Amino acid sequence: METFALTQDATNQPLGRALVGCVASGDLEVMIEPATDAKAQIHITSNNANPGRWQQILSAIAQSQPLPAMRMDIHDFAATPGVIRLRIEQALELAKEEANHVA
Repeated sequence: METFALTQDATNQPLGRALVGCVASGDLEVMIEPATDAKAQIHITSNNANPGRWQQILSAIAQSQPLPAMRMDIHDFAATPGVIRLRIEQALELAKEEANHVA
């Protein structure tokens, strides 16, 4: 398993906490916490550490929706790019909903 981090510019969109998925064969877990700086910090632990692939997936997500200021922790166990994108988008949606319920 390898760990690495990616950082992207982010918006100040309200955000709550979220947890989706679980680490098991072919799946991954995504955890989100709001951040106070204007960065989206993504920390990835993966058995298939390919930062280029992860950057492509995150860039595709950022094109469809601006990333909020957050810390996102991803624990991957051989998930496919489709599952990765699905879980990240689920976590973002849940974190946005959580922020609306708290406000």
